[in-house]
Amino acid sequence: MLWIGRVAVVTLPDEVDVTNAGAIGEDLLSVLNQGAVLLVADMSKTTFCDSAGVSALVATFGQAVRGSSGLRLVVGTPAVRRVLSLTGVDRLMEMFPSVAACLAGPYGVVPQGSQSSEPESATAKADTDGGGAGG
Repeated sequence: MLWIGRVAVVTLPDEVDVTNAGAIGEDLLSVLNQGAVLLVADMSKTTFCDSAGVSALVATFGQAVRGSSGLRLVVGTPAVRRVLSLTGVDRLMEMFPSVAACLAGPYGVVPQGSQSSEPESATAKADTDGGGAGG
């Protein structure tokens, strides 16, 4: 896990399925409970995600919204992007092709203390392994 101010980047495993989705969901919720204003679930290396994984992401998103935080996904593989599209997750939360893209731009990092889902500025840089994975 990487913290940039109050933004947490959590790397998810290669496969997110019924065998590990519960633990992943608990880990993501734990990060939110540590005070993250933005949680980035880095699925750039995730090649498989089943319905249990989708459910864990949706539950985490719900908790983030209730706590005035945000959840963004980094999705690097077409298979995972398709599952998230078919289930409507792509309409629920923002998806990006890389951690750098997620943290860049005018809506990249929620300023400390902000409760807005669209902050006015971003000032973080991320050191990623491999840079911009296409999607």
